[in-house]
Amino acid sequence: MSLATDSSQRRLQLGGLALIAVVAFAAVVTIWFDVALERILTVGFVNRTLMLASPIALAAVGGLYAEKSGVFNIGLEGFMIFGAITAAATLSLVGGTTQLHVWLAIVVAIGVSLALTAGYAVLLIRYKADQIVAGLAVWFMGLGFAPFLASLLWGTVRSPGLASMNRYSIPYLAEVPVVGPILFRQSPLVLVTIVLVVAAWVVLYRTRYGYWIQAAGENPTALDTAGVDVNRVRYATVLFSGAMAGLGGAVLLAHAGTFIGTGDTMVDGRGWIAIVAYLFGNYNPLGAALAALLFGGLEGLQVQFQTVDIAVSGRLMGLLPYVGVIVVLTIWGKTRMPASVGEPYESED
Repeated sequence: MSLATDSSQRRLQLGGLALIAVVAFAAVVTIWFDVALERILTVGFVNRTLMLASPIALAAVGGLYAEKSGVFNIGLEGFMIFGAITAAATLSLVGGTTQLHVWLAIVVAIGVSLALTAGYAVLLIRYKADQIVAGLAVWFMGLGFAPFLASLLWGTVRSPGLASMNRYSIPYLAEVPVVGPILFRQSPLVLVTIVLVVAAWVVLYRTRYGYWIQAAGENPTALDTAGVDVNRVRYATVLFSGAMAGLGGAVLLAHAGTFIGTGDTMVDGRGWIAIVAYLFGNYNPLGAALAALLFGGLEGLQVQFQTVDIAVSGRLMGLLPYVGVIVVLTIWGKTRMPASVGEPYESED
């Protein structure tokens, strides 16, 4: 069986499992709570799902690029926290009230995440630091730094209300039933996420550089023999992963409009879920985005249940995404990691 055929079958399995899970869950809700299905699967629910899935999808795409090249970036959660607090701090410092300020905050968050990831990449690639330990260190730093900076700026770990990203609306098209409100009356950051996911798939599977990335994780010696600098490819993918995670955190903040530094901060495990998403998606950007959509939907059910007056414990509903993670890991336990993940590479020259 060819790799292409195997990959196609895995994508079909992914879509089938996700569809079965959604249908089964919807059937249980409909029967148990005696609620019509159309009251659950509304346009508003789909819109919220897309917005909730976007930060996870962005971090997942970045993480799979790094891991495809042979570097396990377990610091995605930490970089998302840095992205969120940087965006919030930028909005606060510039007195942000307009959409231009929100976009500026997102750009600054990406820049700061890139700078932090550069140091992180040097530790992993040049100095061969343990990738698990270094990634956990980034997470712990984010957990400590974000509430500290929030306290300095606002006197509390929670920010006041900040500017948030408005939805765009395309006249006439937005009035098309069902499809219009979803596609043409949506947050522009959702559109940015879709474009980045598709572009990431094209680069990874349809360009020479994408083949270099895959070779760096599967057979770095062969790539080096072909005259391509393996570590340079890895630097690029790690930087990309940090920027995408930082963007994910900034998108989360831009949709929420408030930074929350309590507990695990407002990121609240989304970076870890992103890792599961790209494993579930078999290191495919499209598959990772579909998995992120599944997790976003599970998270969005909490609001949807409140909307239709289904009395379910908020704590129980908050556990749904993590239950989904456990189910995914149990069902999808055969994902094959790149052969050289976690192994530093030194050129023989």
